[in-house]
Formats: sequence, C-alpha cells, structure tokens
Amino acid sequence: MEVSVVDNQLERALKGLKKMLRKEGILTQLKEKRFYEKPSVKKRRKRAKAAKRRRRIEIRAAQRTR
Repeated sequence: MEVSVVDNQLERALKGLKKMLRKEGILTQLKEKRFYEKPSVKKRRKRAKAAKRRRRIEIRAAQRTR
C-alpha cells in the first residue's frame, strides 16, 4: 500500500491512506485484535455479522424484484 504526498498536502494523503485502510478492513482487524476476546464472544460476534450480511443481501434482492 502506497500513498504519495503532492505539494505538501499531508492531510489529504493521510485521508487517502485512512480510506484505503478502511476499504481493506485493516482498521477493523486492529480493533478486534486489540484485546483478548473469549471464544464464546467471538462466535457470537461472527454470527451477528453473518446475520447482518444475510439481511443486507435479502433487502437488496427484495429491492431488485420491485
């Protein structure tokens, strides 16, 4: 991953880097790995994430059929 700074616009380059990290999912991984997570909590979080993903897919499919 590479970000170039043009005309000393450091804020703009930093914003671009943060956008890339968010898109890749690196920031969420860092937040998840910051503290120990019990296996039961990890499973619950994964199940909730999968359910959210399924609901989103169902909503999109329902909107396409309208």
